[in-house]
Amino acid sequence: MDRRQFVEACTSLGLTGVFPGVLYTKVVEADEEEVTTDHIAAAETIAGLSLTPEERELLVENLNENRSQYEALREQDIPNERAPAFTFDPRRGGAKIPSVASAEDGATSSLPTLERPDSDEDLAFASIAELAHLLRSRKVTSVELTELALERLRRYDPDLNAVITYTEERALEAAQAADDEMDAGNWRGPLHGVPYGAKDLLAVEGYKTTWGATPYRDQHIDETATVVEKLDDAGAVLVAKLSLGALAWGDVWFDATTKNPWNLDQGSSGSSAGPAAAVSAGCVPFAIGSETLGSIVSPSTRTGVTGHRPTFGAVSRDGAMALAWSMDKLGPLARSAQDCALVFDAIRGADAGDPASVDVPFPYDPSIDPSTLRVGYVASAFEEDYDNKEADKKTLEVLRGLGIELREVEMPTDLPIGAMLNTLDVEAATAFDELTRSDGIDDLVRQGENTWPNVFRTARFVPGVEFMQMNRLRVRLMEEMHDVMADLDVLASPSFQGGTLGITNLTGHPCVCVPNALRPVEEGPDVRRQPGSISLIGPLYRDHAPLTLAHALQQETDIHTRRPPIR
Repeated sequence: MDRRQFVEACTSLGLTGVFPGVLYTKVVEADEEEVTTDHIAAAETIAGLSLTPEERELLVENLNENRSQYEALREQDIPNERAPAFTFDPRRGGAKIPSVASAEDGATSSLPTLERPDSDEDLAFASIAELAHLLRSRKVTSVELTELALERLRRYDPDLNAVITYTEERALEAAQAADDEMDAGNWRGPLHGVPYGAKDLLAVEGYKTTWGATPYRDQHIDETATVVEKLDDAGAVLVAKLSLGALAWGDVWFDATTKNPWNLDQGSSGSSAGPAAAVSAGCVPFAIGSETLGSIVSPSTRTGVTGHRPTFGAVSRDGAMALAWSMDKLGPLARSAQDCALVFDAIRGADAGDPASVDVPFPYDPSIDPSTLRVGYVASAFEEDYDNKEADKKTLEVLRGLGIELREVEMPTDLPIGAMLNTLDVEAATAFDELTRSDGIDDLVRQGENTWPNVFRTARFVPGVEFMQMNRLRVRLMEEMHDVMADLDVLASPSFQGGTLGITNLTGHPCVCVPNALRPVEEGPDVRRQPGSISLIGPLYRDHAPLTLAHALQQETDIHTRRPPIR
């Protein structure tokens, strides 16, 4: 066998270690097909063991028996959506689901009253709240908005590369149905008749679900994701399935790199690349993205939109591509925190198709005095050297101007966060085990060190004991974060400093990513900008708190209303 086959064979045994050239040559020459004491000796380094010859000899029979058992496992067809027997529960850290009732009108309580904008451009950048009033008062129709969204997507997509599949037939049918209902006086709520896009890891019956990856570019999944069904029930209109970095990493998918509307020389980041770009460019009022480790926060930051990563389990992932069952979250990207609240209210809730999903109250009230919120900030993180430092400090001053007394807080960075994040790698490698063993990962566009193919292969060498230890230590992290948030309603942090992003994705805390800067770009047309953001973290199951503060912040600032040059 060749070197690749040798490494794959050793990996399939559950062994971990470094295989030097001399050992490889010996195995090839001997044409060995079973585990030997030499294999065990080579595996000891990563496994953290030092065995005697006698101990290695005792292991040989057991490991060869394990190998045959692994082969039996691999003969089983385990689809991506099949979750493990155990379910991640953020409440292990001490949090409880609040017993407070959801606000009856909640995010709809402050829908504005306005006339129809004079231009389609202004209509394209209208908020969900504004569109809800225009639709309900019949100053605009859902068909008009849907056709405008489709036209703008087709106009700008040659530059943005944000669309994988148009759902035009489905959209126009839904839009006409929405207009008929509203003409008859039946209004389902603020999303009724509003067009939107969905990240193409969400299944929609009758359309391809490509996961942004070459091996799946013609994949059809004969079901519709729960989050899409909930939006259907709310009357929203799906116009397109939008791009994601292949298998939810980055902004490079099988056909192109999705671009940032503020600077077309730059990718829109990822993995919710298409949702962020389409919302930023005024092609759709909102889109559904996902985050496992920054996939809502990062593209929202890059493209200057508002992103909401909900509490883990608050939104069902049934019908979504699984990457890491204990870390995947679905949430909205939109023009504002108010719009994110409107969408979240429609998509939250327990669902039999997702064992981790729970019912959570949503007592969101945008009229609450923000000075009544208990707000902390990761003080040391704001002192680090990073690009958006000046804008972040100005944002803290805006918060103080709202009458908020900011409390200094530190994150539990004494724990090995990087080690615990290997949980993601192992779960992802498990979700795409067959793709790795069949060499299908060789067809992904991105290859090299920091790419899925290398991560999937590397994860095969993580010992099972260490994987379990990561998750045991993760409970301690959850406990420490629970203590940090115990006396807070919101925690403000730079989006990419202070360890906040990794920690809160491991613990499942909600985050609202708020655009707060448009820095000049050195090269290219003068109109180009580099957006920046600040992150507002909430306690578990209290998504209303960071959304409330984000809304109050956006009432004092206008970065979220700016329009990109798309050139």
